[in-house]
Amino acid sequence: MKKSREEVIIKIQKEKGCEDLPLPAYQTPGASGLDLYAAVDGKIVLNPGEIKLISTGIRVSIPYGYEGQVRSRSGLALKHGIGLLNSPGTIDSDYRGVIGVILFNFSKDPFLVNRGDRIAQLVISRVEKVSFLVSEELDRTERNNNGFGSTGGKIFKNNL
Repeated sequence: MKKSREEVIIKIQKEKGCEDLPLPAYQTPGASGLDLYAAVDGKIVLNPGEIKLISTGIRVSIPYGYEGQVRSRSGLALKHGIGLLNSPGTIDSDYRGVIGVILFNFSKDPFLVNRGDRIAQLVISRVEKVSFLVSEELDRTERNNNGFGSTGGKIFKNNL
C-alpha cells in the first residue's frame, strides 16, 4: 500500500554563471538523495590525499524544522575512492550561502572533477529540537555504560 507523503517545498537559486547546470534531482522514484552537481570552471584535478571544496552553484532556503544532509555518492566511493570528509555535512535551515561539497580523494590515483559531474547527494530530513534536563541519575539500560564495540560481542568498557 502506498502512503502519501507531505512534499516539502524548498526555494532554490542558481549562482550567476551556473544556469547551465541541472537543479538537484532524484534519479529514481525511490531515491532518498537528490544529486548535486559540480559548478567548476572546466576541470579540477583532485590528487590522492587531497581535499577540495567544490561549489554546487546553488543556494537553498530549507524550511525551519528541516536540515539538508550532504552525503557521498556510493558510485564515486566504490569506483574512484572519492568521498566527503564531513559526511553527512549539514545545511541548517537558516543558511543561505552557496552549497559547497568537501571532496576527498582516498585513492592512489588523481580524480578529475568536470563541470556538471554528480559529486554528492542532498537528503532533506526533519530535525527535532530538544531541551536538556540536568539530572543526578539517568535511566538504566541493559547496555548501560558499555561503550565502543559493546554490541558486537566483545565488550569494551567506556573510560570516559
